[in-house]
Amino acid sequence: MGLKQEQRVRDFCQAWGDGTAGSRPAVEDILAMLSEDAVWQLWVPGGPVIRGREALRQEILRQMSYVTHNLCTIKHIVSSDSVVMTERDDYAVSGGKPMPHSMVAVFELDEQGLICAWREYLDTADLAQKKGVPLEQVGGPALA
Repeated sequence: MGLKQEQRVRDFCQAWGDGTAGSRPAVEDILAMLSEDAVWQLWVPGGPVIRGREALRQEILRQMSYVTHNLCTIKHIVSSDSVVMTERDDYAVSGGKPMPHSMVAVFELDEQGLICAWREYLDTADLAQKKGVPLEQVGGPALA
């Protein structure tokens, strides 16, 4: 129960990159694993919500303009037939600054096995500090 869904999420995480300088997210592969009306909340609570495959494409490309070295390392994964949760240690470089961070992500999958909702729970204050952003700006444009 849930193993097929877990594999979808493992493939999804792997498609973001291998952590090397030359590695880039496989945008078309990522999008192919999402439903047409997929929703991504960039961080919970309070983060922006991106709706629809084309808007998701634009958000991924926007992030690719300033983030490199993406790597998602799954520490734990639990699943059912419609929900997969991961505890991860993610890594990226943003504006030349290493941005390692831990997070929990919740993925909802539809009957076709496509990701239709995706929420990431992470410490935005930690990321802001690593970027040198004043903590009072966290929750606004601090992570952009």
